[in-house]
Amino acid sequence: MKTQRVTVMDGPLPAGIWERPDMEPRLATAPEHLSVRDELMQREPLFHRAGFGSTRKDFEKMVAPDFWEVGASGRRFSREFVLSTLEKRYEQATQDVWEVGDFHCLELAAGNYLVTYTLIQGKRVSRRATIWRCATDGWQVVYHQGTMVA
Repeated sequence: MKTQRVTVMDGPLPAGIWERPDMEPRLATAPEHLSVRDELMQREPLFHRAGFGSTRKDFEKMVAPDFWEVGASGRRFSREFVLSTLEKRYEQATQDVWEVGDFHCLELAAGNYLVTYTLIQGKRVSRRATIWRCATDGWQVVYHQGTMVA
């Protein structure tokens, strides 16, 4: 990895910062985007909704050519890696029940939306963020990230 040194400003965190009531953002989907939110809710958790297919061809249509992902592990994954992993994974698909909460949608630019939510998989809890683009032939995912909740 190529790096460069940068000069930054930093300082100690104030005492009690993690107990402040204003720590969490007030997330809300704008009323004019509620229908987009509802549509994208049906597609998340990404790659785990059978209604949108489970074959490589289905996933290729769903992901933009420039798609990439940061997993909950912090690793970066290319489009090709994700597609080939999904193809192998769903050769022996299983069913489970997960919980999704705090689902929000924010328009970033015309036809491009950030959706965020909390995913609960038993004892594993993560925050998820996906950038979706409304393409001519339907929704395509541009970026996805999962972050474990400590």
